[in-house]
Amino acid sequence: MEARHLRYALALAEHAHFGRAAGALGIAQPPLSKQIADLEREVGARLFSRTRQGVFPTAAGAAFLSRARRALDEITAASVDAARAARGETGRLRLGFIASALLEPLPDVLGRFGRERPDVRLELHEMASSRSTATLVAGELDVAITLGRPRGAGAERLVSVPIGHDHLVAVVNSTHPYAGQPTVGADQLRHQPLIVAPGEDEPTVITGLHTLLGKDSPALSGATVARDIHTIIGLAACGVGVGLGPSRMLSAPRRGTWFCEVTPRTPLPDLVLSFAARDRSPVLNAFLDTIRNNCPDVGAALDHRLGPPSAPTPNKTR
Repeated sequence: MEARHLRYALALAEHAHFGRAAGALGIAQPPLSKQIADLEREVGARLFSRTRQGVFPTAAGAAFLSRARRALDEITAASVDAARAARGETGRLRLGFIASALLEPLPDVLGRFGRERPDVRLELHEMASSRSTATLVAGELDVAITLGRPRGAGAERLVSVPIGHDHLVAVVNSTHPYAGQPTVGADQLRHQPLIVAPGEDEPTVITGLHTLLGKDSPALSGATVARDIHTIIGLAACGVGVGLGPSRMLSAPRRGTWFCEVTPRTPLPDLVLSFAARDRSPVLNAFLDTIRNNCPDVGAALDHRLGPPSAPTPNKTR
C-alpha cells in the first residue's frame, strides 16, 4: 500500500464517481478503477459500493478513509518537518562561550538568530575556554567561543576564525585622578592598586599584563583578582582601584566610571569561534550564516576557510 492509494481512495470518496475522481487526479479512469480494486484486495474488504447513483464508501470504507486522511496529513507534516530541519529551522544548537562574549558579539548574533530561527532550541553553556575546547572536540558542543585559539588534543581538527580583537583598557571611578584622561600609561599603573581578571583559564591575559608592567611588578602581585570583566567594572566603580581588562568592556559602560586607553597599546588574545567541520549540521550552517550576515569580516574569514555558502533558502513564516 502506497500513499497514492490513499489519495485515490479519498478522491473517489469526494467525487463519488470514477470518471470525475480520475479527472481530478489527472489519470485515466481504468487505472483508477484497477488501483481501487487492488487496494480492496490488500485490505481484504470492499471499500466502495458501486451503484447507479454513484460510488460511495461502505462501512469498512468509511473506517479506512478516516485513517487514510490522518495518515496523509502525517505524511505531509513529515515532509514539511524534514524540509524545515534541512534548512536549519528546527533542531538544537549547543554553544559554549566565555562570559565576556556576552558583551560582544553574542547579544546581536543570538538576538538575530533567535528571531530568524525561533524553533531552534539553543543550549547555551558558559564555560572556560579550555573546557569548551575539550567539550567541542568530544562532540558535546556544536560551536564554541573561546579566548584565543583552541589548544590541546584534537584542536587541530577544528575550524577556528577570530570574531573579535581586543586590547587592554583601564576603568576607574569617576572621582579617580585618571578620570577624564583619554589614556593612562604603564608607569602610572605601576603605582596604582589594580583589579585584574586572569580568569577564563587563559594565562595569555596575564602574559600581556606582565609584558606591560613587568613580570615581577608589585602592582600585579598585589592586585585584586576579579572573577570576570563585569566584576572588574563593578570594583572600579566602588573605588577599589584601576581595573584592567579587554576593550570589550567599552560596550558595557556603567554610571560612575571612566575608561582610558592604556599606553603602550597592549594586544590581548582574540575571541575565536570554533567548530568541527565534519559535524556541520543544518542548524550550525544557519548559525554560521547569521555570523556572516552580522559580522562581515568574520563571514569573509569563514568563506576563506570553507568556501562561499550555498544560496540560502528563504525562511518561510508560518
